[in-house]
Amino acid sequence: MGFFKKLTSAFTSPPKPADLSYWYTVRCKRCGEEIKARIDMRNDLSLDYDANDGSYYCRKVIIGDGYCFQQIEVQMRFNSKRQLADRQITGGEFVNQEP
Repeated sequence: MGFFKKLTSAFTSPPKPADLSYWYTVRCKRCGEEIKARIDMRNDLSLDYDANDGSYYCRKVIIGDGYCFQQIEVQMRFNSKRQLADRQITGGEFVNQEP
């Protein structure tokens, strides 16, 4: 029985991992360019030691591809279950109106 399991596992592909990314879109206040960005929920989050509740924090600086090199700073806070709790932006605005 073990031989057949090994044989079938050699010809089947491994299951795909879940997409653990948070995608968002921002618009530059200077030129109006829309930029799609993502946060890797496994690697980009930092534990927020000030909160003492197991929440996470992420800060990103985004620069567009066009002629405008305005920096857009995004700060996001996630709860202990890695769900978005709060977000702030400087130098731009969020296109999708979630929390």
